[in-house]
Amino acid sequence: MGANINLSFEEMWEKIIACDSKYDGLFFTAVKTTKIYCRPSCRSRKPKKINVEFFYDIKEVEKAGFRACKRCQPESDHSPHIELVRNVVAFLVNHYKQKLELQDIANHVGVSSYYLERLFKQETSETPRSYLEKIRVDKAAYLLTSTDRTNLEICYEVGFQSPSNFYKVFRRLKNSSPSEYRMLLNKE
Repeated sequence: MGANINLSFEEMWEKIIACDSKYDGLFFTAVKTTKIYCRPSCRSRKPKKINVEFFYDIKEVEKAGFRACKRCQPESDHSPHIELVRNVVAFLVNHYKQKLELQDIANHVGVSSYYLERLFKQETSETPRSYLEKIRVDKAAYLLTSTDRTNLEICYEVGFQSPSNFYKVFRRLKNSSPSEYRMLLNKE
């Protein structure tokens, strides 16, 4: 299917639990007990975590003996522009730590920045910048709850250029400051 991304098992698991359609085509969920594979956004009943394998390519998953889900039809593309969007998403996931301008992303996929922004918004309902912010905030949230790093260290590690922007975007997307988020989740 094309683009390679680097997500951990836990990150992919979170995407299928959330039925996140932005990752459709970037990886596939295969269920060992049923021998069926699905898109991350499939609305079928979620399998037990222990029964799940993830694959990045349809050929790989089918070679492993899995068949396509009849509900989400992961082997078919629903949009003529989906490959471009997949490549942009993979690029953002793999380069979120870097300082990225819209023109950098457009150059990577070989289209104009205007066309990229219009197409990406049409397919995902958000801009590449807002999508990148979500990736960075999700990574920051994970680091806040799984490490002892300071908020400032995490801010720069996930690609924000300034602490004020990090706090503003984090609060907008998570409805709390990074410190509040860490305290809330550590209490649970």
